[in-house]
Amino acid sequence: MIKNSYRAATNLEYAPGNAYRLEYTSEVDGLKDWAIVAPGETNVCIVKLHGHGSHGDQLFTRVDIREFWLEKFLDMKAAILSPNLRDNAWMSPAAVADLANLLNYMRKVHNTNRFILSSGSMGATGNLIYATRHPEDVDAVVALGAATDLASFYGWCMQQPYETTANELGRAIENSYGCKPQDNPSLFDSHSTLKNCDKLNMPVFFSHGEYDKLIPVEQARQLADRMQGRGNFEYHEIPAGNHDSPCFSNEAVEFILRLL
Repeated sequence: MIKNSYRAATNLEYAPGNAYRLEYTSEVDGLKDWAIVAPGETNVCIVKLHGHGSHGDQLFTRVDIREFWLEKFLDMKAAILSPNLRDNAWMSPAAVADLANLLNYMRKVHNTNRFILSSGSMGATGNLIYATRHPEDVDAVVALGAATDLASFYGWCMQQPYETTANELGRAIENSYGCKPQDNPSLFDSHSTLKNCDKLNMPVFFSHGEYDKLIPVEQARQLADRMQGRGNFEYHEIPAGNHDSPCFSNEAVEFILRLL
């Protein structure tokens, strides 16, 4: 159970008035972490995981994401859970455990029992991994520019020049998981969406830019091929789109609205 303390989100100028910062200690290793919670008016909770290099307040502080998504989420009357989740965790086992506890907190404190995971980049990667690890927790996934197999993505990242952002992503994955994929293949297999896509039994919306230079589109295409013919899976590839292009998808908004 999360042992929480409350602190008003006074540093979040654009957060709704009832939002608060939930501070907790992880049961996994005692790490102190936090999330932003905005209670809603329905039993639905939108879980917004942040991208690499950002924090749990990204929805409220990154201007383009805030201007596109925040008002839409608030109009949906759903609760919002925006966790920091160990910063650059890439949904490691510890992050999976922490998120499971956060969802239980939302159930008990805010009576939410439907969870829609909607995020981009590292957050979208985490959405998919969590949905395969705990499909019973997830009612729908919106993944915008995600990696679907961390081991192969890590290999691609480490082939990029050291000073590039792509190489930094690979180093962050290794740091978060505590090893290289080749050192613990079973761990990375268990966190591969591609290898566990049979667990994606909930509605999934996946969008990716054709010319994404941070997470190659092949990551998305492989999952789309595996999920072909599944009525619960929608794949939208954006011609000439870059890494950020999927993050401002009106089709993704419409997908969520159909679920409410």
